[in-house]
Amino acid sequence: MQRTWKGTTAGILTLIGGICGIAVGGILATVGTAFLMGIPGLELMAGIGVGIIAIGVIALIAGIFTLRRRSWGFALAGAILALFPIIPLGILAIIFVAMGKSEFE
Repeated sequence: MQRTWKGTTAGILTLIGGICGIAVGGILATVGTAFLMGIPGLELMAGIGVGIIAIGVIALIAGIFTLRRRSWGFALAGAILALFPIIPLGILAIIFVAMGKSEFE
């Protein structure tokens, strides 16, 4: 089985999406928690931040799986989750994972 640029590019894009998701989620959770006592409504921001962190972690793990060409389904799921932090990178990751399906075990 030959490895092409498609799987590698998809893995890198998914990793970037996961890292950005963790960063953005961390900022939202921190800001939401810091102002939780003073401003009504920010508890929602903290909850959304935690959810985005979880999405980012799953996308990060899936990016590693994509680079290793393991579990095409998990790689595709991670690429889909990479849509949430950065939409253009997620779209490209989905396309490249789909194009490189034959490279996975």
